[in-house]
Amino acid sequence: MRASKDSARYARELRSLESPAQGATQGAKRSVDARPSAPRNALEETIDLYGIRNWGGEYFDVNRAGEVVLAFEATRGTPVAVKDIITELRQRGVSTPVVLRFPQILDYQIKKLVGAFQAAIKEFGYRREYVPVYPIKVNQKKEVVQEILDFGDRYNLGIEVGSKAELTVALALTRTPEAPIICNGVKDEAYLKLALMGKQVGKKVFVVLETLFELRLLLELSKKLKVRPLIGLRLKLSARGSGKWEKSSGDLSKFGFTTTDLLNCLSLLSGERLIDCLHLLHFHIGSQVTDIKRIKYAVKEAARTYAKLRKLCPNLDYLDVGGGLGIDYDGSRTASESSVNYSVQEYANDIIYSIKEVCESEDVREPIVLTENGRMIAAPHAVLVFNVVSELTLSNGPIRVSNLESKPQVIQEMYDLYTGITGKNYREYYHDVLEQRDEMFSLFNLGYLSLEDRGLGQELFWGVCERAIKYAKLAKHMPEEFEDLERWLARKFICNFSVFQSIPDAWAIDQLFPIMPIHRLDEVPDRKGYLADLTCDSDGKVDNFIDLHDIKESLELHALNGESYYLGVFFTGAYQDVMGDYHNLFGHVHDVLVVVDGKGNCHIAKIVPGH
Repeated sequence: MRASKDSARYARELRSLESPAQGATQGAKRSVDARPSAPRNALEETIDLYGIRNWGGEYFDVNRAGEVVLAFEATRGTPVAVKDIITELRQRGVSTPVVLRFPQILDYQIKKLVGAFQAAIKEFGYRREYVPVYPIKVNQKKEVVQEILDFGDRYNLGIEVGSKAELTVALALTRTPEAPIICNGVKDEAYLKLALMGKQVGKKVFVVLETLFELRLLLELSKKLKVRPLIGLRLKLSARGSGKWEKSSGDLSKFGFTTTDLLNCLSLLSGERLIDCLHLLHFHIGSQVTDIKRIKYAVKEAARTYAKLRKLCPNLDYLDVGGGLGIDYDGSRTASESSVNYSVQEYANDIIYSIKEVCESEDVREPIVLTENGRMIAAPHAVLVFNVVSELTLSNGPIRVSNLESKPQVIQEMYDLYTGITGKNYREYYHDVLEQRDEMFSLFNLGYLSLEDRGLGQELFWGVCERAIKYAKLAKHMPEEFEDLERWLARKFICNFSVFQSIPDAWAIDQLFPIMPIHRLDEVPDRKGYLADLTCDSDGKVDNFIDLHDIKESLELHALNGESYYLGVFFTGAYQDVMGDYHNLFGHVHDVLVVVDGKGNCHIAKIVPGH
């Protein structure tokens, strides 16, 4: 009975694929993957499919019309559709690709960060304060930095710099006297001079040293300029981070003093009677630390070092724990490279509690805590939106062959495989068509097949493959070889953007970003594909996508219907703007600042034209 039911089921499935003979008789050319009718729960299905409520729940959601909307506090319960913003921009003559910036999200992120530390300080009875620091290298755009400083002034938010050029910007923009400027990076005489001059004019400039050469040069310049510097020392911890930047920490890392070098610094400062100029201890275990345990280990090691040094250095008063607070790009809340297994509150709790515990055991005063969380602050505020230009596929639907008997034997056999494949034999026929394809190529290379025959053979090959994968998906467990086949059959969606300009980390370090359509989410997508940009470069593509449990090699997308189809790449506010390049002379895209007023209405505040 089961066998007969299976046969009937597969017969129905085969008819749904439309045999070539039927197509030839009816003269129809219906696509093999014609769009299915949308089920009642299509909206919920697509929301789950793209996981937007896992990774974007605080700021982005989907409305009943199937559109991605802004859903943060200022919208006052009236979410604003991103598609509506794109429509208004088109009316103003601004076309995609565009980067939409929501400066209020920067404010919310700072507020969340500071609020988490304030809550931890209160809960654990910590007796010092917390000061946030923004590393300007994360995003140096004027509009971004200005918004961060405008909102952050109430918290004495500081700036971290890594070069003389960045220090120049920080000195010009910081307004609050108590806002720290943290000078990291390799320092030459010009860089150190500027830092000392900043101290002279009343800025709180900490020079964080990493080599004895820098210390000697700083002491020499401070004597010449008659300035007592605010000195910080960077530690090279044994504790390591986790994720892509794990090598930023540990014994073999590029930056920081070993314990031996640290003691040599103290000896040199004592000899110059400048030990009271040591105010800050700093460490950094890498960006996007995925595992909270690594952060706790590092903080405990650094806190112990601070406590020991505090007994020798009376003015040592700051502990800068660096960056590492990650973004949950895929919404999985795991220690995978694209996620983190902790919340902002847990991060703050562990830092404050660990420092307090060590300081109490060493009977020393707790330090003022600084963190450099640029990715956390900046990443969520920007969304890249672009349109899909075209869709390409290896299989073009039902294949009709006239005068089959006159075709070479290999073509006839491939056609028999194409018309005869079923749910029972698909695996065998797939293996057979692989063999026939190799034979076809050999015959062509030897001159026995025409160009037309080769083209028909390739079309038949991909037709068999497409039918085989449809049957494989019906199996309880898809064979591994068909998982590879599904990737080969993924459609190519040509998109109006440059990977190298707009999301360079997707190419350079395989960074995963949330990517999804910003509309038509009330329709279940009916095909899978990867994204190809407009550059003349084989690396100009995105073929890895977030998933709750794994990394997908294709993205579920909708069939193009003659209207503009827009995709959004979310969380692009950190590093992408500053790392993007002009490959193939594709310039900057349009930059648009979008704000929501007190009544929940959305306004385009500023348009910076691309070039």
